[in-house]
Amino acid sequence: MIASLTILATFIVLGIPTSVLLIPWALITGNVTPLYNAALMVQRLAFRLAGIRVEVKGSELIPAHTACIFMSNHVSNLDPPALIPRIPGRTAAFIKRSLMKIPVLGFGFKLGEFIPVDRDGKVESAQESIAIARTVMAKGLHITTFVEGTRSRDGRMLPFKKGPFYLAKETGAPCIPVSIHGTENMMAKGSMKIKPGTVHIEFHSPIYPDNFATREELMEAVRAAIASGLPEWMTEAGTRE
Repeated sequence: MIASLTILATFIVLGIPTSVLLIPWALITGNVTPLYNAALMVQRLAFRLAGIRVEVKGSELIPAHTACIFMSNHVSNLDPPALIPRIPGRTAAFIKRSLMKIPVLGFGFKLGEFIPVDRDGKVESAQESIAIARTVMAKGLHITTFVEGTRSRDGRMLPFKKGPFYLAKETGAPCIPVSIHGTENMMAKGSMKIKPGTVHIEFHSPIYPDNFATREELMEAVRAAIASGLPEWMTEAGTRE
């Protein structure tokens, strides 16, 4: 529980003043980068103080000066704050629409051009999210997506959602498979308790959509790459949260 309180205290002591100072700056200047960088700095510090280490492999494989789509598995609520600060440059991400309604934080997501996603299963909703993502990528930002669409209940890989692969085929942007593990033991589903530990993140070689005839073939290639960086037990079929 100490780790949870440490992270919360760090966000309160540093995150709130940072927001108060830099959100107005972003609104006045139209430049959200200082706010984005400061938020990542607070996140890194919070993890460090809470005893959470992040080990990263494969960063050198990420193409420089190219907007990419980072595609990761998802096993814990700690995955996004562990991964996003390790992505070079600025990234937007697909997030649940409900998160956009959180005071201050939700407004920060909007300024950062994060993309709201509805889980209503409607084709129109998915198309709207993909259209927004295309616009964001046209500005040179990366996109980060957890391709299972939700956390795995037991840490094992789930079927992938099709939306990110529509985006990949439409834009031709390099897909960067990402494997995350370790967080499944650090923050259990339904619990606010966080345990210290080590997060393992591995970036894999870019996969180029134009090399595949169909979205399904691209999806299988990305899945195989992510699975290659996970413990064997996590590559079996899992259950949704």
